[in-house]
Amino acid sequence: MNIEQTKMKMWKSGFWTLSMLCLLFIALFANQIKMLVGIGETHTPTNTITVNGTGKITAIPDVATFSFSVTQTAATVAAAQTAATAQTNKAIDALTSAGVASVDIKTLSYNINPHYDFQGGCNGSSGICTPSKSVLTGYDVSQTMQVKVRDLSKAGSLFTTIGSLGVQNVDSLQFSIDNPETVTNQARALAISNAQIQAQNLAKELGVKLVSVVGFTDNSASPTPYPVMYAMSASDRGSTAVASPEVSGGQQQVTENVSVTYEIR
Repeated sequence: MNIEQTKMKMWKSGFWTLSMLCLLFIALFANQIKMLVGIGETHTPTNTITVNGTGKITAIPDVATFSFSVTQTAATVAAAQTAATAQTNKAIDALTSAGVASVDIKTLSYNINPHYDFQGGCNGSSGICTPSKSVLTGYDVSQTMQVKVRDLSKAGSLFTTIGSLGVQNVDSLQFSIDNPETVTNQARALAISNAQIQAQNLAKELGVKLVSVVGFTDNSASPTPYPVMYAMSASDRGSTAVASPEVSGGQQQVTENVSVTYEIR
């Protein structure tokens, strides 16, 4: 009798254990099915508000850039290149002697082109006309350089120095911020803060609560240099007595615009 009772207890215990294991397996299987069904799905809030924020930073430009060109014509390419290189090096030496770093002087373009002269036509005194034609008389070698000036107080004097060396097209003076990312980040932080304040005020007026940010868009463009309209006149070139022009970097306003979307409850 005791043996039968023991067998019955063992059977009941085993059945109970097996039942619990089955329930556990069913629960785990159901959870896995739920996870598989949810793969690829994202929670899309249905109740949201979107606000726009603006941040402005007024910065003082800390660098100036300008360009100049050298053009030489000679009967051969080699002769034209030699003359152009000598004149360009003379200008570069003047810039580096004035404190401009060599890394802040770079070539924008270098061109070699045939030089043609038109010959023929009518001679007014003799009345004799001959067919006009273009004749290759040599080659033009031109090189355009860009200079970055970090000491803005020297910008005007450098213009005058370069202009006195007989180069061509001393122009395209522009002022900019050397590290625009820093100023842009500051303006963006102000824009986000402005958007947060607007969102809090709007939520208060609507009687809802802000839950979390669910969308963000930066609608701004990077700040660009602005030009200063100044160019060396023909009468200024080749003269060492020209007064240095007064050039000022002024101020530059960097504006950032953002859109922020909040989930609300």
